[in-house]
Amino acid sequence: MRKRSALVTGGGRGIGLAVARALAEGGDAVAVTCRSAEPPDGLLGIPCDVTDSASVDAAFTAAEKAHGPVEVMVANAGTTMDQLGAMMSESAFTSVLDTNLTGVFRTVRRGLRGMIRARTGRIVLISSVVAMQGARGQANYGASKAGLIGLARSLAREVGGRGITVNVVTPGFITTDMTKDLPDKVKEAALAGIPLGRYGDADDVARVVRFLASDEAAYLTGAIVPVDGGMGMGY
Repeated sequence: MRKRSALVTGGGRGIGLAVARALAEGGDAVAVTCRSAEPPDGLLGIPCDVTDSASVDAAFTAAEKAHGPVEVMVANAGTTMDQLGAMMSESAFTSVLDTNLTGVFRTVRRGLRGMIRARTGRIVLISSVVAMQGARGQANYGASKAGLIGLARSLAREVGGRGITVNVVTPGFITTDMTKDLPDKVKEAALAGIPLGRYGDADDVARVVRFLASDEAAYLTGAIVPVDGGMGMGY
């Protein structure tokens, strides 16, 4: 695979970091955006707040200056603010959507500039099994992650003629910093619903993202690819 310029948002830890390392191992020059985590060793770390268009623009400019026009973009940055819907504040709902959905829109919009000019590109959005089956206390998170599917499929129709693919990955229960502190009852219930009988890890997701970003996936766009051990089967 030829060396490309890749940008992974939320790449300082967890799934984002695993994706960034997988792309780098494949030969790409990878930049990761970090809001709270320390920049990872061996990767170009760029501060970015996806809720701020100017910050997103600055991050892309820095990546382009270091590695050239971005050809692979993975939108992974996200947040949670869980609460039962009847008690959830409006600010808790809108702030999660601003990061997880509108933040992805800001990132993709900026990334498409160079891809459209180059008539090539790979965009992968990291959604969640929650987008497909819902989860108690995550009306905001589920809505934001479901919105990524409509965003991706609309964009796939718009830019497919320019050689740009747009796909969505929906991870299930993945062992990360976000899930490790969940109560044991929640973890046990999740495990009981996974046909493969184990939790996923970040590398499981990273390998699928690397495939979607590769030349082998050149005829795959607008797809929803579950990486959940069968957890969301049937949705």
